[in-house]
Amino acid sequence: MLELNKSGTDRSEPGRLPAQDPGPDAAPDTRPAGDSPSSGPDTAADRVPLRPYLIAGAILCALYFLYSSFQYARFGSPSWDLGIFEQEVRAYAGFDAPVVDIKGPGYLILGDHFSPIVALLAPLYWIWPSAESLLFAQAALFALGAVIVGRTTQQILGGRSGLCVTVAYGLSWGIQEAVKADFHEIAFAVPLLALVCRALLLKRYTAALLWSLPLVLVKEDLGATVAVVGFLLFVYGRRLQGALLAAFGVAAFVVTLVVLIPAASSAGRYDYWTKIDKNGEQDVSMLDSVLGVLDSSVKIEMLVFLIGITAFMALRSPLTLLILPTLGWRLLSQDSNHWGMVWHYSAILMPVLFLALADGVRRSRGSHRPWLASYAKVAVPVAVAIAVAMTQHLPLRDLLRPDTYRTDDARSQAARAALDAIPAGSRVETDITLMAHLTSDRTVYWVGGAPGTAPDIVAINLDFGWSRPIQDPVAYAEQLHPEARYRLKHRGGSFVVMERTTPEPATIPGVRGD
Repeated sequence: MLELNKSGTDRSEPGRLPAQDPGPDAAPDTRPAGDSPSSGPDTAADRVPLRPYLIAGAILCALYFLYSSFQYARFGSPSWDLGIFEQEVRAYAGFDAPVVDIKGPGYLILGDHFSPIVALLAPLYWIWPSAESLLFAQAALFALGAVIVGRTTQQILGGRSGLCVTVAYGLSWGIQEAVKADFHEIAFAVPLLALVCRALLLKRYTAALLWSLPLVLVKEDLGATVAVVGFLLFVYGRRLQGALLAAFGVAAFVVTLVVLIPAASSAGRYDYWTKIDKNGEQDVSMLDSVLGVLDSSVKIEMLVFLIGITAFMALRSPLTLLILPTLGWRLLSQDSNHWGMVWHYSAILMPVLFLALADGVRRSRGSHRPWLASYAKVAVPVAVAIAVAMTQHLPLRDLLRPDTYRTDDARSQAARAALDAIPAGSRVETDITLMAHLTSDRTVYWVGGAPGTAPDIVAINLDFGWSRPIQDPVAYAEQLHPEARYRLKHRGGSFVVMERTTPEPATIPGVRGD
């Protein structure tokens, strides 16, 4: 179980976590008597070569980007999120307010999720103005997390454990599913949390504090995670730093949800509260939400696999406490998308869990329980075996299939022909299929989400999965926009492009005049 105190011969000062004994496999301490003990981690860092981890990180980055770029090239984006984030980054790159018209004409995205850190991608977007630049950035950030996790593991466990954990982390289901889900802002949290956990394990407590601060700019819920970092610092004996950081995390969490997001939202509130207190149209009390945190086999499966990928060794480390805020809101949510193992929600848990694995192995090596000490010797290979075995059912396995690399199939060719029929600079209303391919040089709306705008183009994929088949695309476009008239401009395969034949409205919702 997760241990804040260890039994046996370990002794720790009141209010402190026990010393993190490197275990019997560690090299003897040969420092001269006058050396400061605090130089230990730095010395260990000097002994661990960086090059193997950079190579491993480059390979992982290539695999992640290869998968996501071919998914993009085959028009396989699973949601509207990639288009949303490109609109946001494009706005930052143009030094404009982060308006995301996909969410609604003139919609300020900071009123949805508070993720200003995404603005850091603007320089990359200047060089590469495409949704693919975001996919590459995410691949690099995930791979950077693998470098940090693996190298830290070798520093504290020695041997080949670091590269083994790099492989296990790199192939973990949380990372693979996030790659499949296209870009999300949590990509920034992955290396930041890896750096926070690394600093805690190496007893660089000021560094842990500093690395945790930017997390509040990644997403609104991560203030609670920062508060848990403060709690750990407090228990480790850095009482003032820990108390201040915990207070900062709680304050950031509350201010973001209660003040900043409502101020930027046209509705004047944080819309995602409804994920907890409503199930469809039915109100759900907080008590019922709490009592229902484990009311689904999907939730239980997710929890088992979260800990199982670390060979259950993460339970031996206090670092595991850092996953509780994210798990808390996900289990309280009434949205089943938050419960399971798909989408991107578990990616930020991966660096925490795999460094908790390393810490758990270190703590268990010297355990007075023989079975636990023996298991600690094989836990890392077991975790690698689990990751490799699970990959047979995860996204990166598609890289072994020839069809993954085919972008000349009939559907993709028809989609590209539809794109060619849409003029640059036009205002387009479309569905997910074409969306992220249009956001770099057009104003893009979500189909049905832009009433009164009379867009220049309505482009739809008839095979998108509509609740009712669209028999007459032109009539459908005019049903969406009765203020305008449309004609069929292009049709190929399942893709239909309609253009407006009536003049543009004098006033367009969400568009400011010069």
